[in-house]
Amino acid sequence: MSFAHLPRMLLSESEGWSDVVRLHPSVKKLLLTFVAPMSLIPAVMYAYAELVQPGGVFPLLEPMLSVREAALVGGLFFVAEIAMVMLMAVFIQQVGESIDIATNYESAFTLAAIAPTPLWLASLALFVPSMWVNVLVVALAWSGSVALIRHGVRPLIGLQDTRKARWMANVVTFIGISAWLALMILLALLLSLVIGLR
Repeated sequence: MSFAHLPRMLLSESEGWSDVVRLHPSVKKLLLTFVAPMSLIPAVMYAYAELVQPGGVFPLLEPMLSVREAALVGGLFFVAEIAMVMLMAVFIQQVGESIDIATNYESAFTLAAIAPTPLWLASLALFVPSMWVNVLVVALAWSGSVALIRHGVRPLIGLQDTRKARWMANVVTFIGISAWLALMILLALLLSLVIGLR
């Protein structure tokens, strides 16, 4: 997938998506060349925000995180992000099966990998030490992720029925929001654990 296609994929079910379907990347290739590098962005940006501009976006921790602690939290969060994409693919597959659509894992994984792209990129806003700027960017990123889910369900899953495609997109969006909230809770728990072990 090319980032040049992303704006068109937000608005269309064919532009950009047809290239993804044609290339049909394997789970391994998509994981190594797209999901892992993109998952690294939030982990690195969180560590940056905590170490370089403590208290600028997130509440100030006292005492501040050490480089080792920030790397540990970021590393564990990175692993959790990758696991969540794989789990989302399973959920997407199950949602398809619930409406009698045979969804292969590769197609479900492709949707699960592409949908959070705006959220991964939104973490770059952590360069700006403002909680409100970051909240706004995350809200815009969620709009982008929802658009990618809505426009990606039909071409990737192969759904022709508009009503079923809309229903599936709604369910996948709900599961995606739940997964994102779970990741935020996990991040808070990881921080509590690291602070508790001091």
